[in-house]
Amino acid sequence: MASTSQKPVVLPDAGPLITLAYADALDLLLKPGWPVRLVDMVLHEVTRNATPTSAKIAVWADQPSIAVQATRTFAHYQAALATDQAGLRKAHLGEIAVQEAMNALALANPGVTGVFLFEDHKIARARFLLPDNCRKVSTRAWLLFLEGKGWIDSAAEIERVAITNGRNFSRLRFPP
Repeated sequence: MASTSQKPVVLPDAGPLITLAYADALDLLLKPGWPVRLVDMVLHEVTRNATPTSAKIAVWADQPSIAVQATRTFAHYQAALATDQAGLRKAHLGEIAVQEAMNALALANPGVTGVFLFEDHKIARARFLLPDNCRKVSTRAWLLFLEGKGWIDSAAEIERVAITNGRNFSRLRFPP
């Protein structure tokens, strides 16, 4: 078995957190036994407003096994909020913070693979840059991976529950 430092690190964006919360399946992020790091800006994005999933995500993220990774992006955002800067940028800060976290992982642990989970079509495009040791994986591909390993019975069932509970789940299939 690989040492903890050699296990891939899971870095979910907001979309997978929301979808899995709708399916009451956030623990599927932990299924492979890999460390999960929630990027502070992403966690803020999914918990700052009351939504059908915000409380579930906040409670789940409070587990000792879930690490929250601090970023300069979130620190800058908080500082700007504190000084009430007009025109504060809010769009895409989660993605910027995830890229920052992946770059930090690449610099500190180049031998560790970062698994970036996403649902946003913009992220699937090539312009979202990843270090060589990081991989983009859609929520659907993650669920199929878990099903293929025998860790869940049905990826389609998780999707169905999320949709039934109100999630407008992405039709994105990436990697194909």
